[in-house]
Amino acid sequence: MTASPRVVIIGAGIVGTNLADELASRGWTDITVVEQGPLELAGGSTSHAPGLVFQNNGSKTMTEFATYTVNKLLSLTKDGQSCFNQVGGLELATTPERLADLKRKMGVMTSWGVESRIIDADECEKIYPLLNTGKLSGGREVLGGLLIPTDGLALAARAVQLLIERTRERGVTYLGSTTVTGIAQEGGKVTGVETSSGLVPADIVVSCAGFWGRELGKMVDLEVPLLPLAHQYVVTTPLPELEGVNELPKGASKPILRYQDKDLYYREWGDSIGIGSYAHRPMPVDMSALPEVPAGEMSDHRMPSRLDFTLEDFLPAWEDTRDLLPALRNADIQDGFNGIFSFTPDGGPLIGEHPDLTGFFVAEAVWVTHSSGVAKAVAELLVEGRSRTDLHGTELTRFEKVQTSDSYVSETSQQNFVEIYDVLHPLQPRKSPRDLRVSPFNVRQKELGAFFLESAGWERPHWFEANRPLLEELPEEWRAPEREEWANMFHSPISAAEAWKTRTAVGLYDMTPLKRLQVVGPGAEALLHRLSTGNITKKPGAVTYCLLLEHDGGIRSDVTVARLEQEKFQLGVNSNVDFDYLRVEARKQSEADPAQWAHVTDITGSTCCIGLWGPLAREVIGKLSSDDLSNDGLRYFRTKEISVGGIPVSAWRLSYVGELGWELYTTAEYGLKLWDLLFEAGQKFGIVAAGRGAFNSMRLEKGYRLWGTDMTSEHHPYESGLGFSIAKDKTGFVGAEALVGRKEQPATRALRCLTVDDGTSVVLGKEPVYVGGEAVGYVTSAAYGFTVHKPIAYAWLPAGVEIGDSVEIEYFGKRVAATVSAEPLVDPGMERIRG
Repeated sequence: MTASPRVVIIGAGIVGTNLADELASRGWTDITVVEQGPLELAGGSTSHAPGLVFQNNGSKTMTEFATYTVNKLLSLTKDGQSCFNQVGGLELATTPERLADLKRKMGVMTSWGVESRIIDADECEKIYPLLNTGKLSGGREVLGGLLIPTDGLALAARAVQLLIERTRERGVTYLGSTTVTGIAQEGGKVTGVETSSGLVPADIVVSCAGFWGRELGKMVDLEVPLLPLAHQYVVTTPLPELEGVNELPKGASKPILRYQDKDLYYREWGDSIGIGSYAHRPMPVDMSALPEVPAGEMSDHRMPSRLDFTLEDFLPAWEDTRDLLPALRNADIQDGFNGIFSFTPDGGPLIGEHPDLTGFFVAEAVWVTHSSGVAKAVAELLVEGRSRTDLHGTELTRFEKVQTSDSYVSETSQQNFVEIYDVLHPLQPRKSPRDLRVSPFNVRQKELGAFFLESAGWERPHWFEANRPLLEELPEEWRAPEREEWANMFHSPISAAEAWKTRTAVGLYDMTPLKRLQVVGPGAEALLHRLSTGNITKKPGAVTYCLLLEHDGGIRSDVTVARLEQEKFQLGVNSNVDFDYLRVEARKQSEADPAQWAHVTDITGSTCCIGLWGPLAREVIGKLSSDDLSNDGLRYFRTKEISVGGIPVSAWRLSYVGELGWELYTTAEYGLKLWDLLFEAGQKFGIVAAGRGAFNSMRLEKGYRLWGTDMTSEHHPYESGLGFSIAKDKTGFVGAEALVGRKEQPATRALRCLTVDDGTSVVLGKEPVYVGGEAVGYVTSAAYGFTVHKPIAYAWLPAGVEIGDSVEIEYFGKRVAATVSAEPLVDPGMERIRG
């Protein structure tokens, strides 16, 4: 990128103006912001946003975005007043389930470094005197709350005006009342933005158009998976109890309040109360039916993002509000509207570059809460090449093709709206849409009573009810203790039996949802050698586990690369983001040197995979194949083509559960037959179909990392325990320079294996870890180790915490003792897996 490329930002809301400010503060000078509405009141979501900023989020990334937003808006001041009123945030619990969930959330906030505390009902009333802490309708009562002192209210519209003022002084150009009519492009790169006022040349275009983002995406053949939804907000008539309490007409002195058991939130609005409701039916917005408001007629009460209020939808929420805040029984609704904002299939924002149009970036579905943080991340992405905040959960291309269809986006976004304040378990399955992506084995899995959970549209068995009778045979040492209610959700003791059979006989695992890519062409080796940390130049038949790194050495992904032929590779990757990254890099390489072309294809849907693992796996496959699958015939981390019962199979000698066996790949039309042959042949050897419950337990017992959970782009290989994946003496790969010296440098943190001392307490992830009474890290993955007979947790801890040290994990407000243990816990000498 040149020192000061021409940047056009589409949208002068809270995201676009923040981005202009972040870029200008980094020295970029040629920046133009185009806004279809008048700059003083653009008419988008920012113009009507109530401004509540709650940092509480299960995502570390989203919490970092919110915390940065708080700090930036606090520092954005004029005439002695900042753009953030740090009144704090209070989440109420009126059920025991909610109170328990608030304790869990407090732990997550501690993990992410945000101060919070649980308070009782009396303190809730003291902090917020309008509360009814007696009996509520339905026999409820306020049981307590979660207080986050650094939460508060963003003055979003004021912040936009101050950011425009500040960035104009730094040379940013603003074009108000200017409609974008198209995106100019040439040779796969953006060249400008076509507007109602003419062409604005550009090297980079960033869409910060909010709920108009999907329409802008259509201009460049980009599916932007967001849904505009209407959300009800009202302001009451003045309350005598608030008369003279707040200095500013729209000011507040009490914490923002969330009554999540009734899908409501509140803020003081001068001497009135502002009420936001998610308790109504989802209201998708027809973009073609938006009110057309001439620029000269735009006002607080008339703008495109403000739809007519539907009182009948709000009346139940109004009754619940008067129940919680009795002072409102003498008040009326002074003003109400249905305001538009964006939802996505997983509730996260959409950040990143168009995979097929260089220079076109997106920062959409961003709420005021995360606005400054997202803008900072996008600015880093543009100026430095990557964000310092991990973006894997917010990547524009993270969704599979089926997940970007209008029907999928609509249904899942509406479901997210309905569930936004629900107490949801980390494994909570989506009810619909389901059965979008099923492996060829699905019919057999259903016959065996599989319990499915969904991921990326795939149906994935977690255990099989057909294995329940095995519990009667299960040796005592394999029986796991009873779990408490939360950890027991979406779990079955059958997983213990499936792990037992895998460790002692043989298990059949459906690995089809693992995303598979094929890379072919004369430039395939050069591409993979340049992008990965491994030595993939070995002769055909070699399989290599390695990493894809960011330029600063952060872990972009981990991949398994098999060289099938001289110019043909098959990769196991983590997500669609990896596919687009490799595809784009292959295109760039081919353009730079046509002789080094490489073609990257997603072959997941046309293929399938069975994991056949266990000490008797060789006996099972030996009944169906005459190929030499001995240690000499197919060594560990090697692959070869074999025949299984006449079916052509690519056998890879590796195992994610730490047992002898293979990943067996074939094309989809042979899948069901392959399953049937193996399952029948394995009957005399005690074979079982096994699910993810057993799988996850065994992979933690072996210390195998899960990208996106145990490590992300914020971690480098050596501190993650993955230094072995960097080929000796290899240079020139992406991230290589950043790793120079890191191997020798003392790390400040490390991913450690913990075993829980009481042998029974199973945590689930994201819980804070204490050393010497101080919170110093957090749990990534956790499971009960059926083989080692104790719960396991992996956690990021300071490097000074050593094996044998005692730590504590906070679980629902209680401390659980654990010990830092040497890893792997099972088969450290690799005798079992090497057969």
